[in-house]
Amino acid sequence: MATNNPSKKKIEILKKEYNSLCKGKESLLNMIDEAEIPENVYNSNAIENSTLTLKETEKILMDMEVSRNVSLREVFEAKNLAQVIDYTRKNLKNAEITQETILLLHKMLINNIDDNIAGRFRKKGEYVRVGTYIAPAPEHVEAMMQESLLEYSGNLTQYFIDKIAKFHLEFESIHPFCDGNGRIGRVLLNYQLMRFGFPTVIIRNKEKKEYYKSFKDYRENKNFKTLEKIIFLALTESLHKRITYLKGEKIIPLADYAKQHKKSVTAILNAARRQTIPAFREKNIWKIGGK
Repeated sequence: MATNNPSKKKIEILKKEYNSLCKGKESLLNMIDEAEIPENVYNSNAIENSTLTLKETEKILMDMEVSRNVSLREVFEAKNLAQVIDYTRKNLKNAEITQETILLLHKMLINNIDDNIAGRFRKKGEYVRVGTYIAPAPEHVEAMMQESLLEYSGNLTQYFIDKIAKFHLEFESIHPFCDGNGRIGRVLLNYQLMRFGFPTVIIRNKEKKEYYKSFKDYRENKNFKTLEKIIFLALTESLHKRITYLKGEKIIPLADYAKQHKKSVTAILNAARRQTIPAFREKNIWKIGGK
């Protein structure tokens, strides 16, 4: 299974435009990245069944009071993940992905939540289950992680989306930690995209069903295509968003765009989800450049 040629061509065209528009606009790109952190944190934690809303996540990250009683664990989950995302973006963009780095990111993520398991792989007797799937025995984790990292770094021919998808599926199947595997896995996915010169993406809670299906497809049939498509669409959306901002276009809700062009909102939304139009989401609202 591999990303098809039309998809590769689309990414190539968008990346070329993105690169040409980036010059001299690093501060704007930093603003977009920083503004996306609460949304990224909210979605990644929501996939893991956090009860926090996006607004609550934003308030917690700004040290503002939340109107209901929120567990201390969920507060730390939000703050720690934001710290991990920010650290990765600022310090690791030019660094190779290593086991030591993965352990450091995990320590940051689980800090003040469960310090006994923070920054280390599962050890003897620590088994984990996701639904009906039981992860490999802890005795095999370190060797499997080393093999996966070695294969990833030595794979110089596979298309980058396919390479990242394969690593993510393997990482989540190994499930090397007692807790935090999904969140660290999605941080690593973005880390890898940045290493290829691309902006980060948001794997959204609304697409959780399809995202979980990608693991099932991999475990049952060694099928990578489901996740390759998820990454392709998320990356296309991320590029469309940044290109729209870099061009300085007026940004409007997709519903207004549909009205202006006398199109069905449903049809336009379907086009946005397929990324056949340059639409993108901000705080779960679909938007597009006014032109």
